[in-house]
Amino acid sequence: MIYSNIIKPFFFLFSPEKAHTLTMSLLKMTSKIPFGKSILKSLFVHELKEPIQAFGLNFKNPIGLAAGFDKNAKYLEELQLLGFGFVEVGTVTPLPQPGNPQPRLFRLKKDNAIINRMGFNNEGVDAMVERLKNRPKGLIVGGNIGKNKNTPNENAIDDYIICFEKLFPHVDYFVVNVSSPNTPGLRELQEKGPLLEILNTLQKRNESKSAPKPILLKIAPDLTIEQLDDIDEIVKISKIAGLIATNTTIDRDNLITSDEIIANIGNGGLSGLPVFRKSTDVLSYLSKKSNKLYPIIGVGGIENENHLKEKKMNGAVLVQIYTGLIYKGPSLIKTLSKAW
Repeated sequence: MIYSNIIKPFFFLFSPEKAHTLTMSLLKMTSKIPFGKSILKSLFVHELKEPIQAFGLNFKNPIGLAAGFDKNAKYLEELQLLGFGFVEVGTVTPLPQPGNPQPRLFRLKKDNAIINRMGFNNEGVDAMVERLKNRPKGLIVGGNIGKNKNTPNENAIDDYIICFEKLFPHVDYFVVNVSSPNTPGLRELQEKGPLLEILNTLQKRNESKSAPKPILLKIAPDLTIEQLDDIDEIVKISKIAGLIATNTTIDRDNLITSDEIIANIGNGGLSGLPVFRKSTDVLSYLSKKSNKLYPIIGVGGIENENHLKEKKMNGAVLVQIYTGLIYKGPSLIKTLSKAW
């Protein structure tokens, strides 16, 4: 109640990007005051009696933070104190890039949703590597990798290789992001040919390492059944570890927010409650199609225990949240972990 009645209304006075920076700065300050870490841990951290084994890793709890929240790996210690079982950093690109012009992040309060067209704004892989050298112990960290906006699709593989090689000593798993709607042409890489080339190349490099790491693919919720069948085949051919279902949607159907407001916002990926059904349907289809041959992380619209249980029932071995954290507050993490 404190979050919904006091904290959220205060932060919603600011633009979404300013609110994000302010929130994480205050959390960082809180963790540095006497007993701050202990207080945060007691409020938010919940670990299962037995860790969940997935992708060859042991997760203290099944609730992860989706990519896009901590793009530059600046807040890992603070996010661990909020109780996340794992955190996915990025999307990171080889070179720093500013992303799209502001405003590029919009709240749809009536829908408990967000539209973003950030455009992979990040400080580049080298800056991320330096921070990850001092990553907190006991937290599973995934690296979500993408291509720079100015890299043509025919050279995209080079960008993924650079990020993979530089991050390899510093993350526990990788996520190949070809499904963001905010980098021009990126979703074309989800087609079977280009995607197989990227995944096969990365997997070949991965298998040459003394201790290979899980590579996952993050997919869009807007794929056709034929495209989902291709994704299933691609995972089996490339022998990657699994999938993340799903990224944001370009669909704008069935929103409470007025069409006029949506039109004024313009392009971007929609996340939050409205994407729950669509992302869960994709999860369910691929889980059944593969007969649970490979693990899938469920993402999209999770706001409560019932959402969590439905993701789990439809094949999710773990889940990630982002927009739900913004609308429901950090207590959601512990609530979901206890409900698992």
